[in-house]
Amino acid sequence: MDGTVLVADDDRTIRTVLTQALTRAGCKVHATSSLTTLMRWVAEGRGDVVISDVMMPDGNGLEMLPKIHEDRPGLPVIIISAQNTIMTAIKANEADSYDYLPKPFDLPDLMKRTARALASRNAKSSAQPIERATADELPLVGQTPVMQALYNLIARVMNTDIPVLITGESGTGKTAIAHAIHDFSDRRTLPFITMTTADLQDIEGPARALARAKGGTLLIEEIADIDLAAQARLVRMMDAPGDHVPRFLATSLVDLASKLESGGLRQDLYYRLGGATLSVPALRERVDDIEVLARHFLAKSEQDGAMARALSPEAAKLIHDYSWPGNVRQLENAMRRLGLTARTDAITRAEVEMVLGSQPNLEPVLTGEMTTEKLSASVERHLRRYFDLHGGSLPPAGIYARILREFEQPLIEISLEATGGNQAKCADLLGINRNTLRKKITDLDIRVTRQRKLM
Repeated sequence: MDGTVLVADDDRTIRTVLTQALTRAGCKVHATSSLTTLMRWVAEGRGDVVISDVMMPDGNGLEMLPKIHEDRPGLPVIIISAQNTIMTAIKANEADSYDYLPKPFDLPDLMKRTARALASRNAKSSAQPIERATADELPLVGQTPVMQALYNLIARVMNTDIPVLITGESGTGKTAIAHAIHDFSDRRTLPFITMTTADLQDIEGPARALARAKGGTLLIEEIADIDLAAQARLVRMMDAPGDHVPRFLATSLVDLASKLESGGLRQDLYYRLGGATLSVPALRERVDDIEVLARHFLAKSEQDGAMARALSPEAAKLIHDYSWPGNVRQLENAMRRLGLTARTDAITRAEVEMVLGSQPNLEPVLTGEMTTEKLSASVERHLRRYFDLHGGSLPPAGIYARILREFEQPLIEISLEATGGNQAKCADLLGINRNTLRKKITDLDIRVTRQRKLM
């Protein structure tokens, strides 16, 4: 890399790590813990790229972006922040930042983004201001890497006109994402209209929906459930939307590619809706968000008139370990019920068990093809979702080791359970050396408990 990078962060360790890494890569680096100093350097014409934290002792890095672009049009600014919410990603995107990374960030990934910023430092972008939202108004909650990648992708497609397909299991929040795209876009003052299969049974249904949308956003719910005749009406509507062209969004529980192959989905409709795809992760794919979400829903219940409640450590562990087949919707319903029925300020494990025990045993909706899906096909589907969530960027370096680790750990844990914790039998079952198994158990921090053999 060739150029000068300005680094602003109040964390000395981050300043040191970035300075050393960028210097080794061939850059000149000026680092500071002061936003005032950063702004002075920018005004003096220093730097080809800026890397700045949001919350600084003397100001907010996002709020300084308009001034930076006024003084130095086209200067790329990469925002890094520990405030890992969708609003941070949206504000960074709308405030004309070149890029945004949540903390803790992957250093090789940040270096690649910096290299791209240096290569495009003469490019100039524009953005629309966005209304601020309080933490209570956030449409999505989650701090895991998979949600951070989703936030970034939402921010990128939000103010474009391309159609967006939102896929995910029931209860993951597909409709909430559609509302977020509309509510924080430049169409937010226009209507948000939802079309269901019932709306499309009438031949005039699409025309009425267009008239109501008035150039706003038109959400087509569960596109895979719409019959072929109604799909044809949708295609004609999208091809000739009239004077006030809306933004088209669609949701789907199932993999539309398989629906297309089976003949249940028109090819022309599939490609018209496939401008961008947002794959919403199931709650089991972001378990570290579960307690954050639980606290968020308890706080919402309190705002709605319920007593202030908190999870006891035992209750929090059960909440974390539960599978949540109904995803975020099931979690929200459970927390709202606990907010109303808990007997004390601290929700007990027994109270959580009572609520979960009374809920239906929901299962993720699967297509006929997926129920007998081979393991390789399932892995491929999840990997494609992971790559899609990064939009036009590559995932952080080291994906091979990360994916193998995610597959290897549950394989060893389940094999240990199946052999009752007997490492010799487990090693034989896996077909690896016993010493290799012991090393993997240590490296992966797997807890081994001797018990009666399950199989």
